[in-house]
Amino acid sequence: MDITIAELQKLRESEDHIEFKEAKRNYPFAGGKHTDPRDRRKCVLGYIVALANEKGGRLALGMDDHIPHTVVGSDFAQDKVGELIDEVYERLGIRVEADELYEEGKRVLLLTIPSRPVGRLLRFEGVPLMRTGESLREMSDAEIFKILSEQEPDFSAKICDGLRIEDLDAGAITVMKTQYADKQGNPAFINLPDAQVLSDLDLLQDGKLNYAALILLGKSEAIKHYLPQNNIVVEFRLYHSMIQYTARKEFQLPLFIAIDKVWEYINQPASNPQLHYNEGPYIFDIPSFSKETIREAILNACCHRSMSINSDVVIKQYPDSITITNAGGFPSGVDEENILTVNSVPRSKLLSEVLQKTGLVERSGQGVDKMFYNCIMEGKALPDYSGTDAYQVSLTFRAPIIDEAFVVFIRNEQKKRDVSKRLNVFELLALYKICLRQDCSNIDKTLLDKLKNEGLIVKSRDKYRLSKNLYNPGHKTKETLWGIDVEQISVIKRCFEQHETISRKKLLKAFDGILNENQVRYLIEKLVNNNVIKKVGSGKNIQYQKNEEVFGELS
Repeated sequence: MDITIAELQKLRESEDHIEFKEAKRNYPFAGGKHTDPRDRRKCVLGYIVALANEKGGRLALGMDDHIPHTVVGSDFAQDKVGELIDEVYERLGIRVEADELYEEGKRVLLLTIPSRPVGRLLRFEGVPLMRTGESLREMSDAEIFKILSEQEPDFSAKICDGLRIEDLDAGAITVMKTQYADKQGNPAFINLPDAQVLSDLDLLQDGKLNYAALILLGKSEAIKHYLPQNNIVVEFRLYHSMIQYTARKEFQLPLFIAIDKVWEYINQPASNPQLHYNEGPYIFDIPSFSKETIREAILNACCHRSMSINSDVVIKQYPDSITITNAGGFPSGVDEENILTVNSVPRSKLLSEVLQKTGLVERSGQGVDKMFYNCIMEGKALPDYSGTDAYQVSLTFRAPIIDEAFVVFIRNEQKKRDVSKRLNVFELLALYKICLRQDCSNIDKTLLDKLKNEGLIVKSRDKYRLSKNLYNPGHKTKETLWGIDVEQISVIKRCFEQHETISRKKLLKAFDGILNENQVRYLIEKLVNNNVIKKVGSGKNIQYQKNEEVFGELS
């Protein structure tokens, strides 16, 4: 969020959830040279912990704490803001935003701190902190209990009365043992008795099996008996307008078996074709839907779904998209805007932990990063949560490659970097938004400066562009732009030459004898998703306006 020094000077610490520190020289990041715990916590990390525990706020370094807050200047993290952000994430699992503001050459470092994850305390040197006036104090037992009680109970950890080891699928247990042994580097784990393995993974507690054991390992008959809503349904349709599915299959199997079966069904050549790219020396194939991304999304849906709602995990597949839906909305504190920066706690925490230990999913919060990363690396639309509401999470992935030249650009860039220095998901997201001429106002300026200094982007007239030395739009195939036939683009261009805005009816007339009504609907959807055209109005009065910047590049 953009804010000026003049606006900061008017803020009150308690009321406006902000902390001011002069921090002129050598301000400590984590405890410094102090030995007294009360003094050690008066550091940047201590205040970040306290503010996050208070549901977020700001920390201003380089301003005194009396209104109006005079700018004194700070050298904290000078030229190392990126490393600071990474260090905070490594220690606390939250992503702070950093802005550097200046007044008469004096620097203010403003850190914007998100709220802690729901049901989770943040600690500094083992102590959960909150602010009291100028001090940082340890939270009371009542305050701690209130936070820990926020998250709904872990359904997967509940005992499933009547479930026996004989009700578990031997093949699923073998898969779990093998996956765990590979992930942990412990081959001996494969040969351990089943009961010991189940106990070691907390699936068997005091001789009783829980629902996590049922979901992960239960035979189909046991799942139907004890948890009939534990079902994954895949439906395939040729067109988005179709009500009746073309094909449908249910998977009421142990999750260690089901995930492979579901992917095999999705990954049929006819429904998941390879998108071939061939332009000069650049040759590669990208699947319509990648295994890594779709599997992660399905497993996340299983971990985050609400078992109190009698509803399946539903996967709707089309030639151009896949939508995965699970019951229960986002966890408290998570929304579409912050999903990349807030670590959510899965509803089925034990289930998620076992999947992490066996390497099937990423550590909590990193699965979403992975999905965004993969979509960007493939030059596709970002994961779309816009269908989510209070009752369900809906996640859509789209198949078309928006910009092949961008794929070449980022692949070349990642290839020439050491693994430890490769662009992360936030850097890739910034490049992606710049490439597609999207709003970049919420991108951290420090991150943009880093990309600019590395020669990946340039700035002119207050706008950022990808470096022409690295990004060559001429690499786009001759056949398509944004995954759309160029002949169709030409028809649309001619429409806009005649009309300032166009309707679906006008497009139907323009494509008469070329595309049917369903195909025109699909074409409009792709154009909107790729920011080629924009919706104007609503309901029956919807018109479409061209994106001037995009169309300007076609002339």
